[in-house]
Amino acid sequence: MAYTGEVRVGGPADVRELPGLIVSKLAVGPYDNNAYLLRCRDTGEQVLVDAAAEPERLMDLVGPDGLAAVITTHQHHDHWQGLGAVVAATGATTMAGRLDAEGIPVATDVLLDDGDEVAFGAITLRAIHLVGHTPGSIALLYDDPEGHPHLFTGDCLFPGGVGNTWEDAERFTTLYDGVVTKVFEPLPDETWVYPGHGGDTTLGAERPHLDEWRARGW
Repeated sequence: MAYTGEVRVGGPADVRELPGLIVSKLAVGPYDNNAYLLRCRDTGEQVLVDAAAEPERLMDLVGPDGLAAVITTHQHHDHWQGLGAVVAATGATTMAGRLDAEGIPVATDVLLDDGDEVAFGAITLRAIHLVGHTPGSIALLYDDPEGHPHLFTGDCLFPGGVGNTWEDAERFTTLYDGVVTKVFEPLPDETWVYPGHGGDTTLGAERPHLDEWRARGW
C-alpha cells in the first residue's frame, strides 16, 4: 500500500520506501505522538526521531539491527518518555538541540546547532534550529538526492500552522519568522513534512496560508 502518513496509537507503522531511505512512522500514546524510524537502505543503520513513549513498541519497530542514534526534536516530556528505555536497550547515541538538552532528563551525547549534519550509513540529515515552541527545537531535513526533500518538524510545523506558542506574540513571531525563512523560502513545494503529532503535509499545501497564519497570530 502507498504511504499516507495516517497512523493511530496501537496501530501498525506506515512505511515509506525512498531510494536511499526507509521511513517508518509509528503513533504512540498517551499523547498521540509520532515516532519516526529512519533506515539507510545501503547499510541498514537506523536512527529514531523522538522516542516519545511506549518503548516496547519502539523496540519492536527497531528490530534486531540496532539503533545508531535517537534524535529528540525538543524538550517537551511527551517527546522523550521512551528515551531512557530505548537507549538502555540499544546503546544508541543521544542527540538534541543544544538549547533544549538541559530539559531532557536523559543525557545528550551530541548537541546540535543550526546547520549541523547527522550522518548514518549513506544518509545525511541537517538540523534546522527553530525558536518559539521551545528555545532549542530542531527540525531535521533529508534532502533526497533522487527526489524531493523530507522534513521532520517536531512540534514546529503542522498541517494548518506553526506549533503552539501559548498566545505569546513574541514567541509566535520568532517561530513564524524562522519557519518562513529557514523552511518555506529555501525549500520547494514538494517538500514532505512529517510532524510530531497527526498527519503529514507538504510545504506546497501550507504555503498559500502563510499570510493567514501571521494575521491570526497562531
